[in-house]
Amino acid sequence: MNTIQKKIYLLVVVVVFIMAVIWVALTFYNQKMQSQYNDILQRYLQMNEVSAESRQLVTTLNNYLQGPTEGKLIHLQSDRQDLLEAQQQIAALRNDGNHFTLTNYLNLIDSLIDSSDRSVRFLNEKNKEESLNDFADATRLSTYISEMTLTLFDTELKTYDQFYRGMIKQSAMLKKLGIWMIAMITCILMLFTYLFSHSITRPIYRLTQAAREFSRGRFDTPIETAGNDEISFLAKTFDRMRININNLILEIQNKAQLESELQTSKLLLQESQLRSLQSQINPHFLFNTLDTLSKKAYLEGSEETSDLIASVARLLRYNLKRLDRPVTLYEEVRVLREYMAIQGTRFTERLRFVEEINDDCLYVQLPSLTLQPIIENAVIHAIEPLENGGTIYFRIREGDNGCVMVEIEDEGMGMGPERIRQILEGNEQERHQDSHSTGIGFANVVKRLSIFYGRDDLICIESIEGKGTKVGLMLPKEREVRNYA
Repeated sequence: MNTIQKKIYLLVVVVVFIMAVIWVALTFYNQKMQSQYNDILQRYLQMNEVSAESRQLVTTLNNYLQGPTEGKLIHLQSDRQDLLEAQQQIAALRNDGNHFTLTNYLNLIDSLIDSSDRSVRFLNEKNKEESLNDFADATRLSTYISEMTLTLFDTELKTYDQFYRGMIKQSAMLKKLGIWMIAMITCILMLFTYLFSHSITRPIYRLTQAAREFSRGRFDTPIETAGNDEISFLAKTFDRMRININNLILEIQNKAQLESELQTSKLLLQESQLRSLQSQINPHFLFNTLDTLSKKAYLEGSEETSDLIASVARLLRYNLKRLDRPVTLYEEVRVLREYMAIQGTRFTERLRFVEEINDDCLYVQLPSLTLQPIIENAVIHAIEPLENGGTIYFRIREGDNGCVMVEIEDEGMGMGPERIRQILEGNEQERHQDSHSTGIGFANVVKRLSIFYGRDDLICIESIEGKGTKVGLMLPKEREVRNYA
């Protein structure tokens, strides 16, 4: 695929290549000019060095003649050697333009060195007069060398006059060449950029036109794009989406007709369900009937039977309430007492129920039917299997961290850690659905509490197999407002 990224890379490579070519050309030309300029400057420096060394030699010779010492002699020999090395370097600068002048210049250097050597030799031979004469000759030769150096400078300037003029002309031409190259590069880049942007914007424009047609509900216009980059791929994908949407619309139209037929069937089904419900017993009629039986039993002197029927009616009425509505802990305790009254009639002295309730904690809200299933679980699994029954302890007290602590403890057979884990994780499968159970299991209570409070740490279970179980509920006094339904 000729991707946009590849096109960008190609543009970058072209720009870098052009810049590299320009840089190499300018660097080569500049290096060449600089090398020639350095060669000329080096000639001037070498000539000036000869003049300076000759003057230094005369100065050192004068110091030695004033007071000859071993250190001054060594210094004189060092300056003599430096002048000979400078002479050798000057000899390499010979050309057709300075051949005669340079020959005389080298001879003057030889004469200066000879005069210096003779002056030292005559001084060592105690011939001071001849030594001074040779020193005077050396001084005069040093002056000639300085003058000859200026003459060589003049000769070199005349020799390289055309070179300097050529450098100026080449510099001006280089400026013009730079301007033309910048203009040419600008044109090339503009052309390349236009082609590059056009290859991207043209498919996008066609894609935009197609999207505008789609927004008007026209799905029959195909999208035609040339190229093989991401934009073209997007356009082709968009065209396939257009085809799929068009097919989907046809499918929806077919389903609409089926939906109409299904709606008619649904209305008939709802009518049949309504008639079926009308044939069922009205719960209010059932409550009224139980109240009537309770009063009749009371009038006949069966007060215990009357209380039992009344408890069943209140318990039934409470259990038929919607489970998505929160209640207070007071209401839960009240219906729990009704339930325990019914179970007390059933188990008589085998069931002992002990309450420890702090009335200040009964205003806390919780889901409906939270406590009764837990008590039912204790009755079914802890009281009913035991021949002598047992005791259920029910406590409500102030807890820590702004919570109300509800504890339900029994003296039953207990349970293992694996079953406790299943209950707390909501994976417990209820083992009993007895006729005296609401059908709401412990795991259901765990899930509804978690949803109601938005927390998973509200229930703790402590159990030892063979010794009993204690269930603790930590109910926050101020809960987060949630749409519990």
